[in-house]
Amino acid sequence: MAYTLEQLNAATTDEAVAMLDGLYEHSPWIARQALASRPFRSLPQLQDALRRVLDEADAEAGLALIRAHPELAGRAMQDNSLTAESTNEQNKAGLTHCSPEELARLRQLNADYLARFGFPFILAVRGPRGIGLTRGQIIATFERRLDNPPDVEFREALRNIHRIVEIRLADKFGLDLTLGNDIWDWHERLSVHSDPGYAEQGQLTVTYLTDAHRACAQRISHWMRDCGFDEVEIDAVGNVVGRYRAERADAATLMTGSHYDTVRNGGKYDGRLGIFVPMACVRELHRQGRRLPYHLEVIGFAEEEGQRYAATFLGSGALVGDFRQEWLDQRDAQGTTMREAMQHAGLCIDDIPTLRRDPARYLGFVEVHIEQGPVLFEMGLPLGVVTSINGSVRYRGRIVGMASHAGTTPMDRRRDAATATAELALYLERRAARDGDSVGTMGMLDVPNGSINVVPGECRFSLDLRAPGNAQRDALATDVLAELAAICQRRGLRCELEETLRAAAAPSAPAWQARWERAVEALGLPVHRMPSGAGHDAMKLHEAMPQAMLFVRGQNFGISHNPLESTTANDMQLAAQALRHLLDALAHEMTR
Repeated sequence: MAYTLEQLNAATTDEAVAMLDGLYEHSPWIARQALASRPFRSLPQLQDALRRVLDEADAEAGLALIRAHPELAGRAMQDNSLTAESTNEQNKAGLTHCSPEELARLRQLNADYLARFGFPFILAVRGPRGIGLTRGQIIATFERRLDNPPDVEFREALRNIHRIVEIRLADKFGLDLTLGNDIWDWHERLSVHSDPGYAEQGQLTVTYLTDAHRACAQRISHWMRDCGFDEVEIDAVGNVVGRYRAERADAATLMTGSHYDTVRNGGKYDGRLGIFVPMACVRELHRQGRRLPYHLEVIGFAEEEGQRYAATFLGSGALVGDFRQEWLDQRDAQGTTMREAMQHAGLCIDDIPTLRRDPARYLGFVEVHIEQGPVLFEMGLPLGVVTSINGSVRYRGRIVGMASHAGTTPMDRRRDAATATAELALYLERRAARDGDSVGTMGMLDVPNGSINVVPGECRFSLDLRAPGNAQRDALATDVLAELAAICQRRGLRCELEETLRAAAAPSAPAWQARWERAVEALGLPVHRMPSGAGHDAMKLHEAMPQAMLFVRGQNFGISHNPLESTTANDMQLAAQALRHLLDALAHEMTR
């Protein structure tokens, strides 16, 4: 029979420690110390207390905990000496049914891992959904993590232990993860649609108005109807728009959503999480027969990534009146114009101007999005509140020197364009770090017609500079460009520079950011505030209405735009609960 938090809070310390027995392998001291933080209002609060105990412990305590865990498919499993919890987990992952080849590979990996790191490989084998990773996934993760530096792998082992504990806590306390599991399942089912050339390789790629893209739109629209939306349509640019009506027809509207297109060979959660989380909330409202004092508009934006056509934020841009007619004449790699693609999809181009929303009728825009970075992952926090979407400026540059013989040109006579660019790259790294939350990237470096025995006479490069505020971004750009000029003057070089993009920062509206903060607090979680380095649809809606975002922790070091992009059903559930709290709190504000 499942425990309750009321029982845990009321128990003596010894009784409570016994209730939490088995969470950490042979390490009851963690639960004992965490229980000093009682009473707990939620399981996430309890888990955060457990995490903090381990985070504050010394490295030796962490190492002892890791070493208390059994090897995967190791001797303890074969000898039936695993704990009940470990036995259950290895069974669910099918490790008790390994083929001889799989067992041999796992034994070799265990030996290689132990030799490299000095502790056993730890993996939450029940996976992000809690139903078990496949043996192939386990072996692939094992192989990938063997390349980690020892300090990185030590922390990764502890993070996997926390994930194991999260799953075990849910089992002990009978946590209902229906919301998170359903959201996770929607992502899996939508990911079967992928563009030709990628689908055959098992890769996820959904670009604007391809057959896969249109299939996604249809699938999302059907699910919205199943969830109880009053109106569902695919609009003139391919956005999937669902509306859950208020009791009063003249009520204002809250907009939420995100995009369903992907980058090439991308992940399953970028964008789509922000569609499915509010869908789950609407489904719960509908099942309860409950209406809000405002209309809720959930939008799956058709395009955000700019992969097929150079028209980033096409879906959300159309809603703020920023659809550019010249985009219609752009051609994709196969020569198909956007106009032709839209006509083939049955979209009415003439209706695009009517999509523009009247800001006076909207309360604002909120977006849930996977973080796409390592911050929450490394901190062990499932949710983060976004303070601002970074402003950015991009340049393409060219430094020109003198190509000369690598053997006969003395070092003090060279006009080397590549080393000048490298010097700028190192300065950029130092200067961006000085701000703490600015970032600078030189993602493209090219020596045209370079040769191993020629001093580079030309180097082409890119600059991507971002910061939470426009003034901070501009100060970074001013310093970097000044350093570029100084480097070129000192080295006798010439530089050409072209600005290719300038996007304003989108600070979160204080009132909406505060609503997200209260929603996170209500779950018993610490509030972590952070800027977004990536652009989002909220950045476009910011031009017309107040906006604020909630980030959800990514797994695998927070990697995104990559097949390894992942999050858990538990974190999805918390995101849905946070959004539901925001919706309810807003309803209370409007009716009191």
